[in-house]
Amino acid sequence: MLSPRIGIIIGSASDIAIVEKGIPVLVELQIPYEVAIASAHRTPLDTSNYAKKAKSRGIEVIIAVAGLSAALPGVIAALTTLPVIGVPVKGGALDGLDALLSIAQMPPGVPVVSVGLNGAKNACLMAARILAINDDKLTAKLQQWAVNEADKVNLSRLKLGNMPAAPEESYK
Repeated sequence: MLSPRIGIIIGSASDIAIVEKGIPVLVELQIPYEVAIASAHRTPLDTSNYAKKAKSRGIEVIIAVAGLSAALPGVIAALTTLPVIGVPVKGGALDGLDALLSIAQMPPGVPVVSVGLNGAKNACLMAARILAINDDKLTAKLQQWAVNEADKVNLSRLKLGNMPAAPEESYK
């Protein structure tokens, strides 16, 4: 088994369903990953140790999934120089807006990239793109992934049923 290149950390098991939306991307691109559960508030020592040891264990990018106050991505970013991608979780009294703003509004010097609410798929794709900067094989896989996604859209045009479809030449 290859050592994980991407570390995905969630604050609680309730975030597993969010993470599962992005995992197929990593599997398709054949990027080794791991998933950890550590809370910035309830298990801060575990969170700190994970962040500090990630690089020495071969992790190159960390995806941190968090809702409500969404402190986890920022805490991780404060403890490592690795790129951190925050995934704000939809829910709570503000329906995820609080999490999105917490991740997007990090103080200067503690950068965290943020994707949209429940955006684990985009977080995994962004992590893959970061890794692909120095990995030509992964770049080729990402290019093929994009072609496959375009093919899915093109095939979906056949599902218009009885609606009048735009002619194919309108797309060329």
